This record gives sequence, C-alpha cells and structure tokens, in this order.
Amino acid sequence: MSKEPYNYPFIHDVGKYEKITKIGHGTFGEVFKARNRISKEFVALKRVLLGNEKEGFPITSLREIKILRALKHDNIVRLQEICRSKGTPQSRKRGSIYLVFEFCAHDLAGLLQNPQVKFNLSEIKRMMKHLLSGLFYIHSNKVLHRDLKAANVLVTRDGVLKLADFGLARVYSRKEKTHCFTNRVVTLWYRAPELLLGCRDYGPAIDMWAIGCIMAEFWTRSAIMQGNSETNQLTLITQLCGSITPEVYPDVDKLDLFKKFDLPASQKRRVKERLSHYVRDRHALDLIDRCLTIDPAKRIDSDSALNHDFFWSDPLPASKISCLSRLNVSMFEFLIDRKTTNPQHRPEQSQMSQQPGYDRVF
Repeated sequence: MSKEPYNYPFIHDVGKYEKITKIGHGTFGEVFKARNRISKEFVALKRVLLGNEKEGFPITSLREIKILRALKHDNIVRLQEICRSKGTPQSRKRGSIYLVFEFCAHDLAGLLQNPQVKFNLSEIKRMMKHLLSGLFYIHSNKVLHRDLKAANVLVTRDGVLKLADFGLARVYSRKEKTHCFTNRVVTLWYRAPELLLGCRDYGPAIDMWAIGCIMAEFWTRSAIMQGNSETNQLTLITQLCGSITPEVYPDVDKLDLFKKFDLPASQKRRVKERLSHYVRDRHALDLIDRCLTIDPAKRIDSDSALNHDFFWSDPLPASKISCLSRLNVSMFEFLIDRKTTNPQHRPEQSQMSQQPGYDRVF
C-alpha cells in the first residue's frame, strides 16, 4: 500500500474550513477566502506549492511560518494554524499544505485602484502610522520584510493595515559586520537603488525605500517609478532622486554592478518638485523625500519616521476610515467580479506592467 509523499499527522485537515472563493494566486500557490465550519469565522487559506517532492518542503514557506509564529502585532497579519489536505488521484496522491491566516477584506493595492475609494489626509496618516508601526516592530525583532509593496499590505474592514506575505523575509543580526543576502528581492518598482546595484550587505533601509514608494501612492494612486528592467528602474530613480554618485552615496562605486550601468551623472534631486502636484502636505512630502534617500545610511528609519512631524501636525491621524464602511464587498471579490463580468478588464497597474517599454516617473 503506497503512502502519501507528505504525511503530517499533527495538523488539522483543511476540511474544517469551507472554501468560498479564490482571492489570489501566484508562484507561491493559491489563496482562498474560507469559513470555519464550526465557528463561522472567515479566514484566508494560502495553499503552499510543494513543487518537486524530492526537494522537500519549500524553504521560503518554512521561513515564513517560522517568522510569523514569532511575530505578534496588531499590524502584522496573524497566522492562525497550518492545515493539510489528503492526496487524490488527480493530485497524484500528493496532499497540500495550507497556511491559515486571519481574513482581511482588502489589500492596499486594490483599494488604490478603486476610484470610489478616497482617503483624506487624516486617514492617510492613520494608515501610514499602522504601516510604520508594523515595520518598526519587525525591524526591532531583527526581521527584514524584503517584499514591501501595496499588494502585500492588507486592510481590514475597520481600516487596520497589516503587513503580509513574509515569503521573502529574513532574520538579520546587528552584531554581524557583514551579511551576504541575495539582492534579487523586492518587486522591481519598489526596489532600493543599492539592491539594483548589487549590494548584498543591506539592512532595514531597503524596506524604508519601499515605504516611501507606497506612501506616495496614497496620492498618485499608482506606483511612482514603473521601470520595465533594472536598468530602466535605475534611470527612473536618478530622474526623481538625482544622480547616484560616490559624492551622494559613499562607496557606491564599490558595489558589484555599479560600473555595469551607464548612469546619468548630472541629474538633480526632484522628489519634492515632482510630487508636489499630487502631495500638497509639506510634512508628507518631507517624509517621502527622507524615505527615498539614495544613501541607505542616511535614509530615515521606521522609528524616526513614526516621530516625524507628519503624524504630529493637524489634522491628526483619524480614528477610523469612513469610506471602508461603505464597501459591501471585499476588494478581492470586487476585482474578481470585475474580471468575470468584463474579461477585458485588468487592474491599472497590471496593464502598465504588461506594456513593453512602459515606464513612469512623476
């Protein structure tokens, strides 16, 4: 009698949850909205792709589980448990592993794509405070997220932001003088210049660069630098943030890829100038500018960002996000419904990313 390649006897069967609809998919697997059959609580089921059974359990999923088990914070998505499903003839008798998360009705990217969802300044302050509070917590616990983007920020119906998707997260040590991480992390549009230039010894500053990109999106409603290649992304960064030189970023010429790129040498820094048409609050502009500092050693950290004047000037962060209470359906289901009723529809950012040669910088 043949046995399943994977046998995990000490975790529950996923049958305790009733799948309702698929709300996401990608290289990692699939995500479903589901309901606990007994408590009726909604959850998100993330099916882990096991890949080639000879390779064992995916290392990225192991890291994600280990890190999320250790992190407990209101602005970090909560991993509730791990479940399994039995193998079937259709799956060649291979079972699946599911990560069970608390259910959040929206993701930030979906909300920003919806023209009916509008945030005032105090609401943006509340959401950015949640985002930075979660980031300060993981950095304080020596964890780098390494894949921050609007799509990886979940939002509850009550307007609480939660960092999610820790598949690329890594633990780092402040005691070690050097690290040797891969630089192939973070989605291209949110990737810090040091990563694009081949830096492998990096820290929390790479997450803060992504925070600056996300913060600007609250006003621009789409990514501010949409390169179609690493070379193009660096070009867009220099057009917005100024030329990347040893004078601006000491020892940048020692990075592996610096000499392989023909970077513009006479670009002026224009972050505030370019974004001022969209971001009318001077404190918000200043915080974005500090997040998008070329030199990671001078880039603002999450602790200093939380103490920035942006959060302590009028109007103060809102107590709730009023526009979310008017949404009768989750943003995941809203986008799925639009794709079903209109097969030609694609979210704005997906259209941009699929067009060859498309780039954007404000």
